[in-house]
Order: sequence, then C-alpha cells, then structure tokens
Amino acid sequence: MTRNVTVLALGVGVLVAAIVANRPAGADGAPPDSAYVALADVPAPPAAPPPGPDASTGTYTVECGRNERGHYNTDNLVTSPGLVGGAHHTHEYVGNTTTNARSTDASLAAAPTTCRGDDRSAYFWPVLRRLDRAGSDAEAHGGGKHGNTGQIVVPSSVRIAYHGSPVSEVVPQPAGLRTITGDPVAATTTDEHVRARWGCSSAPDRTTTKYPRCPAGSDLTRTFSFPSCWNGLHPDSDGHRAHIVFPAANGACPAATFPVPELRITLTYDLPEKVAFAVDSFPEQRRDPRTDHAMSVNVMSDRQRAEVADCLNEGRDCRAARP
Repeated sequence: MTRNVTVLALGVGVLVAAIVANRPAGADGAPPDSAYVALADVPAPPAAPPPGPDASTGTYTVECGRNERGHYNTDNLVTSPGLVGGAHHTHEYVGNTTTNARSTDASLAAAPTTCRGDDRSAYFWPVLRRLDRAGSDAEAHGGGKHGNTGQIVVPSSVRIAYHGSPVSEVVPQPAGLRTITGDPVAATTTDEHVRARWGCSSAPDRTTTKYPRCPAGSDLTRTFSFPSCWNGLHPDSDGHRAHIVFPAANGACPAATFPVPELRITLTYDLPEKVAFAVDSFPEQRRDPRTDHAMSVNVMSDRQRAEVADCLNEGRDCRAARP
C-alpha cells in the first residue's frame, strides 16, 4: 500500500511538473530576460537616404484619441472575419467604435468614430500589460485563461499618420483596404514578417524588436509601419498580405504595384521605471515582442482618401479637421 501511494505521488508530481513546464510564459509574470534589452545596447540605425526629386514628402495626421472609451475584444476582423474570439488575446481599438469580427464594410461605414475628419477606419493592435498588477480579465478568454496576465495599460498617446513615398507620388488607398503589419506567430515561425519596433522616447532614433528597458523619465514606444505598395486590384487577398506589400529598402515599389499612403501608428506608454510589461499574444507565442502586430481597415470617404494623397504629394503637413 505504501509503495502504491509513493508511486502515485511521484506520478502526480511528474504530471504537475509537465503542466508547469508547458504553461505559457507570462502566466506567472514577465517573459524571459532574453526578451528584453537595455536601451544603451540598441544601436542607432544608419542614416536614411534623402528623398528623390519626385518624392511625396507630406504627412497627414488623424487624431483618433487613445481608446478612452475602452474598446477591446478578442476578435480580428482582418485575419479572421466572422470568427468571434478567434484572436486568443485582447485587441485595442481607436477609430470606428463598432469594430468586431462580424463587422462589414456597410456596418463600419454607418458607425460612429473617435477620429476627426469623420474617418471611420478601424485601427487596432494587441494590448500592453504591466505585470506587477492583476488584470480584471485574469480568468477570461484572451486574458489570463490564455496566459495574458497583468493589467491593461492605456496608451498616453496614439499617433495615426500617413506618409508618402521617398521616390514617387502616391495614389489614394482603395476603399475598404485591409492591412496587417507584423506577425502574431513569429515566435514559432520565422522573422520574415516581423515589423513592429519598440523604443524609448528619450532616443527616438533607436528601435528594436525586443522589449526595451527605458531609463527614468523616458516613455515606452511601439511603432507600426504598414505596407504601402498596392496591386491596384483588390482591397484584400488570401493570407491578407499579397494585395499590398512593403517597398524595397530604397523605397521603390515592386513591379505591378502602386505606391499608396503609408500608414504609421505610434503608441506611447508612461510606465514606471523597472516595471515588467508584455504584449498580449497567442498562448504558444509566449508573449514574445517579435509577435507584436497591428491591423487597419480603411473606411475613409472618397474625398478624404483623395485629400490624404494630395497632401502627401504636395509635401504639406496636414491634419484631419473636425467634422
């Protein structure tokens, strides 16, 4: 009897150890130290080449708030339309106030927005959490149930801006254009689609694909640059990447594609120094910073999309006006 109890206890111990070993990172706190880097160890990038004579050098900024309304869900309209809760992590939204898995072009066009200029586009990304505090969704789908522990941090600022091409003029984005930047499964595949850049406000020229440890008085930043070479045919494609791709290193678009305004989203967070933080991810991605990503659905009017392109092509600094 004693021997059987001992064997049973050993078996339970092995099972518990296996469960703990296979739990998603972040279930008990921060990702591994290897996911972080000191800002001093992030090299400065090489200088960008100057824009060419035909470049579209303007900037068009849209003020959309910073999700003060608390618009969150575990859907992804771009990659998983119709699949409620398909993300297994929590997304945060600005712009269109109704965006979810069941949204359509028609429903988005009829909805309110947090953006100026009546831009009803949907802009969204995974939430960031500080890990020294418990989240209100500790037992919920997409939250603690999937290893995404910690308290959601609302950005101190969100900048939505469109930029031109360094080599040519741009044409307007098509209505309903769906785009994704970054790769939510990069930790278990390759770095081919890794695009999100992390940084600190004290050194805006230095960015990394790891979580930076920012010095005191410096805010954490996340920057998402979206693809901007459109095939001229479709607002979406199988896999959601083939219809719009990134330009080459010199800024030129591949053959049979057209330069459109490049969407760039910059998030800023005021976090205490040395507080551990992590982005939401699929459980098997272990909250790896390389999996950071963002999505957009363009629901601007024909007039506003043309206005954006004209602003960039004319080299102006523009802001969407209040409705």
